[in-house]
Amino acid sequence: MRLANLHIFCLFLMREDVFMKYFHRTFTSELKGKIHSIEKELKEQIEKFLRENKAAFSKKGLKLEAELNQEGRDVFQPGYSSSISLGISDKRGDLIDLKIIKIWECEYFFLGMPVSKKIPGSKLFGELLDESSQEITTELEQWIAEFWDELTN
Repeated sequence: MRLANLHIFCLFLMREDVFMKYFHRTFTSELKGKIHSIEKELKEQIEKFLRENKAAFSKKGLKLEAELNQEGRDVFQPGYSSSISLGISDKRGDLIDLKIIKIWECEYFFLGMPVSKKIPGSKLFGELLDESSQEITTELEQWIAEFWDELTN
């Protein structure tokens, strides 16, 4: 597939089997520490990944960007979410490909559906990524390899 024929692909890692669900009664300082530790570790991993791969993309006239995204201040408050994202764009800055991996999200659920506010009967849950940083790094390396394969074919 040629670069000109590539469409914007947004890949969201949202499989239920890679997340641990936590009920609000299990929100502890240990869990908060674990969330912050995973966020820090993955931020360091994507910064390293960026340093190792940015030059190769630049040689092809492409830009590789990566960052840790956080919304909210307290991990146990509804609306808090964190994720890492990697994006590939062309010379003009047009997005070619995007990979987003959710780390933690805290929100209210009512009848199995997320809701923005607490309503009677809603429950507060958090979902935490249940993969090691090495598994995430391997997944990102595979994503880059697939992109290079599409670019060269």
